[in-house]
Amino acid sequence: MSFDVQRLLSHRYGHGARLGIAFHAQGEDWAELSLPYREELIGDPETGVLASGPIVTLMDMATSCGVWRRRGKFVAHATLDLRVDYLRAARPGTTVIGRGECYRIARSVAFVRGCAHDGDPADLVAHVAGTFMVTE
Repeated sequence: MSFDVQRLLSHRYGHGARLGIAFHAQGEDWAELSLPYREELIGDPETGVLASGPIVTLMDMATSCGVWRRRGKFVAHATLDLRVDYLRAARPGTTVIGRGECYRIARSVAFVRGCAHDGDPADLVAHVAGTFMVTE
């Protein structure tokens, strides 16, 4: 069985749906999600820059989907740690793409990494590294 991120996100429920997070691409142990720019997600009205919270949510979801892709199924897990290093603000008016990858699953911990960009994967908005407690 192979976990389908596109199918999961087509149901449009929960926090991610409220933010407008959508499917972008997927692979064996990774997923890419998109966060479209919307005025209600702006953190600073003077600059038009997105707030950090939606980007953290995007990356938590993308890395979670990477774990499910690697496992081949949806199994509940919990974020233990997700370090987000912001490299720069996302450009106002642009969609942010978040890619999350699960590079190892130990007995009870999944290890993830990822990055976010707003159009150029060589010019990152943020980099993440984290762990999830896995079950089963």
